[in-house]
Amino acid sequence: MSEIKRYAIVGAGGRHEMYRDAILGAYAARATLTGLCDNNVGRAQLSADWVRKEYDREIPIYESDRFDDMIRETRPDIVIVTTKDSLHDRYICRAMELGCDVITEKPMTIDAARCNAILETQRQTGKQLRVTFNYRYSPPRTQVKHLLMSGVIGPIVSVDFHWMLDTSHGADYFRRWHRNKENSGGLLVHKATHHFDLVNWWLDAAPETIYATGRRTYYVPGTAERLGLTRRSERCHDCVEAAACPFFLSLRDNPNLRALYLDQERHDGYFRDRCVFSEAIDIEDSMALTVQYTSGARMSYSLNAFMPWEGYTIVFNGLKGRIEHKCEESVYINADGSVPGALQQEGTWIRVYPHFAPAYEEPVWEAEGGHGGGDELLLQDLFQPQESADTYQRRADHCGGAWSILTGIAANRSIERGAPVRARELAPLLGDIK
Repeated sequence: MSEIKRYAIVGAGGRHEMYRDAILGAYAARATLTGLCDNNVGRAQLSADWVRKEYDREIPIYESDRFDDMIRETRPDIVIVTTKDSLHDRYICRAMELGCDVITEKPMTIDAARCNAILETQRQTGKQLRVTFNYRYSPPRTQVKHLLMSGVIGPIVSVDFHWMLDTSHGADYFRRWHRNKENSGGLLVHKATHHFDLVNWWLDAAPETIYATGRRTYYVPGTAERLGLTRRSERCHDCVEAAACPFFLSLRDNPNLRALYLDQERHDGYFRDRCVFSEAIDIEDSMALTVQYTSGARMSYSLNAFMPWEGYTIVFNGLKGRIEHKCEESVYINADGSVPGALQQEGTWIRVYPHFAPAYEEPVWEAEGGHGGGDELLLQDLFQPQESADTYQRRADHCGGAWSILTGIAANRSIERGAPVRARELAPLLGDIK
C-alpha cells in the first residue's frame, strides 16, 4: 500500500477548498489533512466545521501567529499555501525551514526580493516546492503543447497572445485585496502568471527582455460618473447606488460569499466587496508587453480586465506554418460557488495552417471542470501521481514558478521606468526553466 502523506493548509479562503476536499475525499487513501491555519479564525473555523459535517473528522485550526505550532504539533509532510499572494513567501520559506515540502498556489510570490528569498531557502533546505499551474493540465492547452512538440509548424518565431477578463471576473479583482500591488503584484503578476507560464511551457523557453506599458483606464471614478453613480460608498454592502450599479455584488444574498466573507468581517475587518471605482486602487486594468525569449521567439501580449467576454486568443507563427487557438471561459465570481474558468465549447477551437497545404481544424481535446478542465487533473497529479513519465512536463517546481512571475515583475518595473528590463537580472539564483 502506498504511503499516506500528511498535509496542512495555510490560507482558508475560497481556493483552499479544492485541496481540502481532494485530500479528505477522492484521495483519502493516499493523503490526510492534519491542520488548517488562517489569519481569520472565523474562516478557519468555518472550514473545520465543514470537515466535521461532511467527513466526520476533527481538524485542528491555528491562527497565523501559530503556524510553527501547527507544524510541530500536527507533523505534516507537505504544507499547501493558499494565502494572500504577498504572504506566500513567508509560509513557503518557513515550511521548508521546518522540514516540510510545499505546494503553493500561483503566483509563487509577488516581487524579486521575495522570489530570491524562496530560491535561497530552497537551495539551503533542499525541500521540494511545487507551483500549481492548473492551466498546464487543461486538455486544450496540453493539446497545444502536443502540437508544438510535434513540430507541425516548426520552430516558433513569434507569438501573439491576448487575454480578456470580462466585466464579471475582471471587475472582481478590483473589489478584493488584489486591487493593491503590495498584496498581489497587480494583474501582471497575480493573473498573468498563468499566461506567462503557459508561454514559457509551450515554447520550452524563458523570458529574456520585457518591455511593458499599462494603466488603469476603466475602473476609475470617471467611469462611475459616466454611469451616473455619484453617491458611491466604500463598499457594495451599504451603497445607496446598489440598484443602479452594474457592478454591485451582494454578499448578503450569496450563501457562499456571505459565510466566507461577510460573516467573518468581525475577525479581521476585511471587506470582500469594495467599490471597483475607488481611488485607492493602484493596479492597472489594461496592459501590453513585448517579450523576447531565450529560444529567439518574441511575444506580443495584452491583458484587459473590462471586456464583454472572457478568454483568450493566441497565435504561434513558425517556420513551417501557423497555429491559431481561441478559448472562451464561463463567467464567474471568485468563491461564489460556480465553476471557475469552465470552457465554453462553442467558443474554443484550434486551427493549423501549414505551409503549402490546406488549413485544418483540430478536434479539441475534451475538458470539464474548473480552469479549462485542469483542476481535477492537477489534483490527481499532486495526490495520486502516475509512475509514467511527465510527457508534457506539466509539473512545475520553484524554477518554473519563478520564471512565470519574473515576466510580470519585470513588466511592473518596465512600466515604472519606461524602459526594457532583463528578467534574469532580477533572480541571479534561478536555474533553467522547468
